[in-house]
Amino acid sequence: MTNTDILGYTPNPNYKKSVAYFSMEFAIDQSLKIYSGGLGFLSGSNLRSAYELKQNLIGIGMLWKYGYHDQVRDKDNNMIPQFIQKDYSFLEDTGIIFSVPVHSGMVKVKAFLLRPETFGSAPLFLLSTDLEENDFVSRSITHRLYDPNETTRIAQSIILGIGGGLLLDQLNLTPDIYHMNEGHAVPLNFYLYSKFKNLEEIKKRMVFTTHTPEQAGNEEHDFSLLKDMSFFYHLQEHEVKFILGMDGDKFNYTLGALKFSGKANGVSKLHGEVAREMWGSYSNICEITSITNAQNQTYWQDTKFAETIKANDEQGLSSRKKEMKALLFKEVANQTGKIFKEDVLTIVWARRFAAYKRADLLMYDWERFLKLLNSTDMPVQIIWAGKPYPEDEGANKMFNQIIKKTLKFANCAVVTGYELALSALLKKGCDVWLNNPKMYREASGTSGMTAAMNGAINLSLPDGWVPEFAVDGENCFIIQPAADELSQPERDTKENSNLLTVIEDVVLPTYYKNPSKWYNMIQKGVDGVLPAFESSRMADEYYEVMYKKI
Repeated sequence: MTNTDILGYTPNPNYKKSVAYFSMEFAIDQSLKIYSGGLGFLSGSNLRSAYELKQNLIGIGMLWKYGYHDQVRDKDNNMIPQFIQKDYSFLEDTGIIFSVPVHSGMVKVKAFLLRPETFGSAPLFLLSTDLEENDFVSRSITHRLYDPNETTRIAQSIILGIGGGLLLDQLNLTPDIYHMNEGHAVPLNFYLYSKFKNLEEIKKRMVFTTHTPEQAGNEEHDFSLLKDMSFFYHLQEHEVKFILGMDGDKFNYTLGALKFSGKANGVSKLHGEVAREMWGSYSNICEITSITNAQNQTYWQDTKFAETIKANDEQGLSSRKKEMKALLFKEVANQTGKIFKEDVLTIVWARRFAAYKRADLLMYDWERFLKLLNSTDMPVQIIWAGKPYPEDEGANKMFNQIIKKTLKFANCAVVTGYELALSALLKKGCDVWLNNPKMYREASGTSGMTAAMNGAINLSLPDGWVPEFAVDGENCFIIQPAADELSQPERDTKENSNLLTVIEDVVLPTYYKNPSKWYNMIQKGVDGVLPAFESSRMADEYYEVMYKKI
């Protein structure tokens, strides 16, 4: 089988190098629930733009039987995770079954194919161990994305990396480039070492995108456990340490990927700087450049809204924005029984739910928060959404505390089911997209890009991609960060105050008293985000900066 057979098109000559793109999650379409958050949104947009540009690229991922999880509510209105089997008639059973060594046993793996024409994406192969030939433990490897069990998580990386390498052999494909989107697929390198017997030969073919701007967030496990689980394929622990120049008891996925790759990238300019500072002291790592994340315009931008912006139709834009707000507010009413108004400024905080993203920062000064909610001359509506990791007790507790704290307020709502469809509704239906993570913790934070594409104005701390886009007061509202030398509680207090001040003194007066300026800010937001933060730019940059330069 040739790449062209799989792609269904002849690759554009500008992108003729063949690429296999490995990612643990892909957010391609709402109906294919194999993603958790930003990493999947990024890889999904990349595959969509690769298809639009006719790049010679295929994706390799995992077919999660129960997805990430479904958010449902219990009898007390708390959010709880449920695991519900997913079935996909649109995936093609390739009939390809092969064996991958895990724990010195052999696990059967089947490959399914998402064809390009189904959703308009580069072809995506998805691996499953949920086969009758396997025992229950082996079948469970591809049950849950990011399974909490350590050995299952390790096995998932083995299936993605080594299984993906074996699949390419089954397809008789030898890519020019292997691209690891995050470090989960790092076992691929040990499989390739068994073929090339040479680290430099792998470096000629391997590139790596890192997404995690803090040391503790980069996955690592005991060398001895990984060896026992066949993570290193046929290599012994001492051989791995010798080849990569590593020591200690722990193998760090990101460090291993940086040592195997010919080139790596952070996902914003700021993150590139952070990554070089994090890893620069280690020997024999590759160059770390920056390619800022981006999102696919075709998928994310409302077409009617795009037409009004192009026509410079202020009245048409206002009308379409109210229509998009009405669609969002139907879902809010459906979930919460609260009726929101289209002519009221609506702020949305929605993204992967983790403590450092501070979903509750608005509430830190409760009395001031109440004053904001109770304002009648310049009213506000606030919506929260997000998916905490099921085993993250702190994040789940925070999510449910926000539900409880805001339950009695008719102008506050917390909605569940934060997946592609709800994400699109929120971005199209809000006026202000709020982003207030702890500084330097957000590698990129792409949600604000797709919000801006749909006429939402970003209200953000200058972290991740934002400094590359933001012109405060012209295309966004910037929350002034607290001084770096302050303690975290002091920074939280200061940034809460700065956030509320911007809303009270700048955002609300602009929206209600200066609609022409608001319209101009929307226009400049769209102009600033397109095409610079559209994923065709990113997909092209991967070829120009990463694939052609190693």
